[in-house]
Amino acid sequence: MKIRCIAVDDEPLSLRIVEKYAAELPQLELVATCADAFEAMQVLRGKAVDLLLLDINMPKLSGISLLKSLDRPPLVVFTTAYPEYAVEGFELEAVDYLLKPFSLERFIKAINRAAEKLAGQHEPTPAPVGHLLVKADKKLFKVDFGEILYLEAYGDYVKIFTREKMLLTKERLTVLEEALPGDIFFRIHRSYIIAVGAIAFLEGNRVKIGETKLPVSAGLKEALLKKLGGKE
Repeated sequence: MKIRCIAVDDEPLSLRIVEKYAAELPQLELVATCADAFEAMQVLRGKAVDLLLLDINMPKLSGISLLKSLDRPPLVVFTTAYPEYAVEGFELEAVDYLLKPFSLERFIKAINRAAEKLAGQHEPTPAPVGHLLVKADKKLFKVDFGEILYLEAYGDYVKIFTREKMLLTKERLTVLEEALPGDIFFRIHRSYIIAVGAIAFLEGNRVKIGETKLPVSAGLKEALLKKLGGKE
């Protein structure tokens, strides 16, 4: 499958590097290079594009502003010299974040991530297999992993928030953590375990799940970003 992409950067040298790297990848079709966000808008109006290789810090209109202005944006890999934009890049659901100067190997890794995501868009996401058995309200509940949004330590109890209800069980959070698959759940704080797939966005040291914002411990934020693909 060919990945049709455009590169947007106000630095001519950066565009030449992307062109050089793109020429090494037969699965990547670089349909245009743009010197600013407005030129990119014109290209996007006339061409079907799967991926934006997008610089962030550009004059007049930044890459982030460009992305926010698009009703149905393609996938995006941010390319920038400013590491402080990494979190915001994740919040905009960027596939990857390339910190300049980046190598061909790192570029290939980003393109492979985009290819995987594009392939996944055409396949239904399987529901997580498995469940918890928890005692709550004098009953034994079978709670499917795919229904769980997050768990919260609550004194000697744990609150289990699902898509439909909240269960209060007399159990330790560490015990439940051992029963949850680590590939889809992550402990973000001593009091919270979340379903990674339920995250709406990360803002500062908080994640939003549904209508609730939960704290992320400073020491766990980097590990969470890695799990989400926002960093290497």
